[in-house]
Amino acid sequence: MRINKLTLPALCCLLVATAPVAVAGGDPAAGRNKAGNCIGCHGITSYSNVYPTYSVPRLGGQHPEYIVAALQAYKNGDRKHTTMHAQAADLSDQDMQDIASYFATFSAE
Repeated sequence: MRINKLTLPALCCLLVATAPVAVAGGDPAAGRNKAGNCIGCHGITSYSNVYPTYSVPRLGGQHPEYIVAALQAYKNGDRKHTTMHAQAADLSDQDMQDIASYFATFSAE
């Protein structure tokens, strides 16, 4: 079988694009242990909390950089949501990276 000179680079790109993504420095195994509170709301399809009602997004398959940025914004008050501010308040940067890496291991559904 003869391989076209573009086949190998194309296959490499495909492998990189479909590999589970992790945040640099994030540990998905550690994130699993830290994400217990997150799963309670963000692991349930079509979950909404009570008054005021917010639709809660699923985090599985979300870009880890987005999760880290969102958690940092909740922690420092740039994003307003009382519950999320409380959840993010005690998270270190490493905790955020670990949690984001954990959720990145799931497929988006």
